Amino acid sequence: MSEGWPYLLTGIVVGLAGGFSPGPITTLVIAQSLRYGIREGVKIAVAPILTDAPIAIVAIFVIGRLADAKGALGIIALLGAAFLTYLAYDSFTTPPSLTVATEEDGLNSLRKGALTNFVNPNPYLFWFTIGAPIVHEASTVNYWFVGMFLVGLYVCLVGGKITLAIVAGRGRVWLKGPAYIYVIRALGVALVLFAIKFTRDGLTYLDLL
Repeated sequence: MSEGWPYLLTGIVVGLAGGFSPGPITTLVIAQSLRYGIREGVKIAVAPILTDAPIAIVAIFVIGRLADAKGALGIIALLGAAFLTYLAYDSFTTPPSLTVATEEDGLNSLRKGALTNFVNPNPYLFWFTIGAPIVHEASTVNYWFVGMFLVGLYVCLVGGKITLAIVAGRGRVWLKGPAYIYVIRALGVALVLFAIKFTRDGLTYLDLL
């Protein structure tokens, strides 16, 4: 089993990098935690667990077999840009006060997290270029090593984002009045910037730029 430790370590490193790196999911985790509390941010943070399995299957068995994988990624990126623009609009129209989460808000958190991950080309790129080769290599040695890689990856990926949700959620205590709305608006700007990046990436994949 000592041969499996490199796979676990790889999963940990990649997971930590993804867990704390800036991106649409990270921005949404922080925004939702500030607006509705830690619980709602955590729901966004666990989205990769719910969505990455089908994304991995699509990336490995569908996109990899398409004649034009770049075209598929381009369409996904443009859909992502549209959805991120909607999320940014939601941030810009947030009432200037802290909000108590309702059951509907909780369902919206799960939907937002899942949709954001589905229309983000990065998970597809990760699984097609990094994740799938590692899983294939590990499976040729021992299927337990595949499990070690996946455990290291998702414990650290989701754990990193849950940590951000906790930090942001506790920040609600001192983010009162104008400070709160300024932060939410700034997160909205960040989402707009990600939408612009997704648009540029999508047009590039489609050879329109």
